[in-house]
Amino acid sequence: MDFDLTEEQRILRKTVRDFAEKEIGPVAAELDKGESFSYEIVEKMADLGIMGMPCGEEYGGGGTDYLSYIIAVEELARVDASSAITMCAHTSLGIMPIYYYGTEEQKKEWLPKLTSGKVLASFGLTEPDAGSDAGATRTSAKLDHGMWVINGSKCFITNTGTKISGIITITAVTGTREDGRKEIECILVPKGTEGYEVGSSYEKMGWRWSDTRALYFTDCRVPEENLLGKKGHGLRQMLEILDGGRLSVGAMGLGGAQGAFEMALKYAKERFQFGKPLSSFQVNAFKLSDMLTEIEMARLMLYKATWLKDRKRPFIREAAMGKLVCSETMGRVVDQAVQLHGGYGYMKEYPIERFYRDQKVLDIAEGTSEIQRIVISRTLGC
Repeated sequence: MDFDLTEEQRILRKTVRDFAEKEIGPVAAELDKGESFSYEIVEKMADLGIMGMPCGEEYGGGGTDYLSYIIAVEELARVDASSAITMCAHTSLGIMPIYYYGTEEQKKEWLPKLTSGKVLASFGLTEPDAGSDAGATRTSAKLDHGMWVINGSKCFITNTGTKISGIITITAVTGTREDGRKEIECILVPKGTEGYEVGSSYEKMGWRWSDTRALYFTDCRVPEENLLGKKGHGLRQMLEILDGGRLSVGAMGLGGAQGAFEMALKYAKERFQFGKPLSSFQVNAFKLSDMLTEIEMARLMLYKATWLKDRKRPFIREAAMGKLVCSETMGRVVDQAVQLHGGYGYMKEYPIERFYRDQKVLDIAEGTSEIQRIVISRTLGC
């Protein structure tokens, strides 16, 4: 077994880490406070070449393996979750459906714009009555003279309301299958299409400068050829996209945990009580040891799942495990990191307070922790 990263992956980690610390770190707190989408950071991430990493070079992407992409997400999240979710929602959920399932015409029309980072993409699955139960989707799409007529709504959708948002892949019920269940398809809807309305930005606990909105479709008409992939395969496509998306959300938990641990370690060495640094007290040294151990275990789980995906081997269970472990590990790490900061950990003066808020949604996004356990248990025949 070889646990070494390639030279290219090591260089990538250092490059993205240096970028995040230099370009994002100094402004992260102010952006969080202002809740304003940062076009400047997105432009800088695009210039760095990380807005379409796993997409093929023929479409302007980086042509990297998925592990390299996961490392980039991890290093962004180590500094700022809003930057990381903007990048990975655009890539995992926005670009990859088109890259995996799109026609050549769809790929040529959209992927060069998206991989350049000049245009943002998104994925519309969640609805007010269809969250964990994705099969409860109510948004409908009916064919009418060569056009899909879409009616319904989506909620909690990332990257849809900015001035550079360009396209969304939505799930919609298009009929009934032979077994009596809903037929769900994925359909491309460009921003600006008549009948497609973007709601106002949510006020959120965390991920505060990322763009998150509700969407409304009222007799929204798009061409029949905007169907993504083969008819009848929409549900399968949706689930496959979620598997890859879980890896990126897992990477956000892993990176956030690493960043929180480093903050706690630094503070514990610099903060003196009873004439000694906090880190010299065994109770605190053990906390730091446990934090690091959990992070390393989470990293191994996530990297293994990504390794399986890169080798086109089954990884559904491992993706669920990786997302579950990484998100919950960050929860435990940030909790202890705040505790080590004492009263200062509760103040916005220190970034650990922001990390504490940003973590919670990781237990919810891309399938709740409960859903991950259901996915895992089903592989056991339970």
